Amino acid sequence: MVTVHDVARAAGVSISTVSRALTMPERVAAPTRDRVTAAARELGYRPNRAASVLRAGRAGAIGLVVPDLANPYFAAIAKGAQARARERGLGLFVVDSDEDPDLETEAVAGLAPQTDGIVLCSPRAVERSVEALEGRPVVLVNHEVDGLPSVVADHGAGMLRALEHLRALGHRRVAYVGGPERSWSDGRRRTGLRAAAVRLGDVELVELGPHRPQVAGGHAAADLVLASGATAVVTFNDLVAVGLVERVRVRGLDVPGDLSVVGCDDAYVAELLAPPLTTLRTDLRSAGRAAVDHLAARAGRSGHDLGDAAVVLPVELVVRGSTAPPRPTLHDDPDDDAVPTEDT
Repeated sequence: MVTVHDVARAAGVSISTVSRALTMPERVAAPTRDRVTAAARELGYRPNRAASVLRAGRAGAIGLVVPDLANPYFAAIAKGAQARARERGLGLFVVDSDEDPDLETEAVAGLAPQTDGIVLCSPRAVERSVEALEGRPVVLVNHEVDGLPSVVADHGAGMLRALEHLRALGHRRVAYVGGPERSWSDGRRRTGLRAAAVRLGDVELVELGPHRPQVAGGHAAADLVLASGATAVVTFNDLVAVGLVERVRVRGLDVPGDLSVVGCDDAYVAELLAPPLTTLRTDLRSAGRAAVDHLAARAGRSGHDLGDAAVVLPVELVVRGSTAPPRPTLHDDPDDDAVPTEDT
């Protein structure tokens, strides 16, 4: 059986350095950390988590509660959190609350005694869930509450980029298909779009919703979007965009010919859609990793506590085939105002 002594000997460092490199990597110089992890990987070393728990007096695990693991947005965050927890030698419990606030609170109450802290991703009952933690560390993802640390995307900047892109293409009436009523990010996106419309001055915004953050939500919203007279639409997420595009085609219309569509999140479905979806991208795996780092700091596993500061991730516009200039109408025809002349 490979032991920490074997790793220390192979890497040419002390046992304590091996321990720090595998559990608190940010406290070890990068060349040394890389040498230790390479030696551990080559030897097939697996840390004895139970022993480290007894020594530290901690659970050696954290919890991650998400509303819907079937949604690629939350699956990507979970992937990032899992990878970072593994690098830190931590266990990770992932629970899906199925968009149910009561299940979320129950999950948090059940995880609290077994973990050193919990990451709450897009919580639907944040106050009750935080209360159920009974003082244990918590980090929010895609949500902000005064006094609690969080990892969020810059939704305002993202909405401005989306509206600037559509305006540059010639769109002047743009719809927004919103997500769940309790969604914090939906509120931020609506606020960001309103501010962007005011800033740009000549873009009219049509707000629709709430709608389910799934393909079915896009199906339900499509007819409302078409009836609104909008030539372009921004959707709460990429899944909603998929459903909307499907329904638009059932109506015998074309994307982007009759309607330009912009999604949010850049989930894997964005590139599978035909045409591929223009969308707003946040590095969701980075969000998961940052949340674990933030939580580890608050749980005393790192010397770099960020306090209650929010980690704000940038949002990038990814332009693909689902957006194009609106089709010209008779009113838009530059020859429409020409004075007819007689042939000579």
